[in-house]
Formats: sequence, structure tokens, C-alpha cells
Amino acid sequence: MLNRRLLARTAVAGALVLSLVGGVVTAQTAATRVPAEVQAGTYKLDPGHGKITWKVNHLGFSTYVGQFINVSADLTLDPANPSASTLTATVPLADVAPNDDGLKAHLQTPDFFNTAEFPTATFVAKSIVVDREDQTEADVIGDLTLHGVTRPVTLEVQFNQAGPSMGNTYKVGFDGETTIRRSDFGMSYGLPAIGDEVELHIEGEFVKQ
Repeated sequence: MLNRRLLARTAVAGALVLSLVGGVVTAQTAATRVPAEVQAGTYKLDPGHGKITWKVNHLGFSTYVGQFINVSADLTLDPANPSASTLTATVPLADVAPNDDGLKAHLQTPDFFNTAEFPTATFVAKSIVVDREDQTEADVIGDLTLHGVTRPVTLEVQFNQAGPSMGNTYKVGFDGETTIRRSDFGMSYGLPAIGDEVELHIEGEFVKQ
């Protein structure tokens, strides 16, 4: 009888320990959509899950869509003080994917990006303003340098979630959008038949270092 009671107590204790450990593991590995729960630190953009999609009016017939790939970016996050966070990004302009080889070649010329002289575009955040009513939204205000011209740009950013991902990594994910005028950056080819306003949609998964 004593052995049975001892075994029963041992089983209960073991179940309790496993339950507590399981709870800790779950708490440590669960994804979160609460910005204040994100791990502070330094992050780098996952190049396989970070790109910029652009849209521009084409002769009034359609909205032409393309992408920039192989974007690189560095992010430092301070959830306790979001305004202290930093972001820098570099876009290799030759790595544009418009789904048309002729257009891709044309975009490299002085009519557009002139990649021989200006191979990259860069964005450097200057301030981050979190929405008071929705902490998952923020305006990221910074300088965009494109085609040798630097202009202020505001990204409207949406925090998606943070947490463990495949490969035993911790990630944080965002979407962002803004609209720029290409003529502001010295690219007036085809105006007004080809639209001046270019919509940009940014997708980014950042890996904690």
C-alpha cells in the first residue's frame, strides 16, 4: 500500500513539474502581437522574406506592378521606448523584377535609375511615432536617397507579430507602405503618360542577432 501511495504521489509531482515546465516553454516560445512584448535587440532583414512591391499607372490602361528584391536592412528595437529604435535599409536597384526583360534593362538607364552611377537606394529612419490609439501602427519618418537625390519620406508601418520561427530563430514582422513621386528624385521620363506617383509596399521579417 505504501509503495502505491508513493508511486501515486511521485506521478502527481511529476505531472505538476511537467505542467509547470510546459507552461514556461509555451510562454517563452509563443508568438505575440503585442509590441511591448517583443524582445529588444538588434535585427537583420531576412532577404528571403523582405521585398518592396511598387505600383505605377501605365498609360491609363493598367497599374503596372514590380518588385525590388535582395533588400538589406538593419533594425534595433527598444519596445520600452519605440522612438529610440533605428532602421536603415539598402535597395540594390539592379535587382528589380518587373517581369519584363526589356523594361528591366530600361530601368537601369539614365531615363530611370541610372544604376551605373546610382546602384542603390537607401532609407535611414530619423524618427518613429507610434499611434496612440493602436500601438501596432507607427509612422517611420526618414530620408530616402534615390537617383542621387535625398527626400523625406514617411512609411506607414504595421507590426504583425514577433516570436519563434523555423530554424530556431526569433523574428519580428512588419508591413509598410508609402507613396513617392519619381519626379521628386529626378526621374521624369514618360510623364505624364507613365504615372508620377509610385506606390510602395514593404514586407519585412527581421531575424534577431
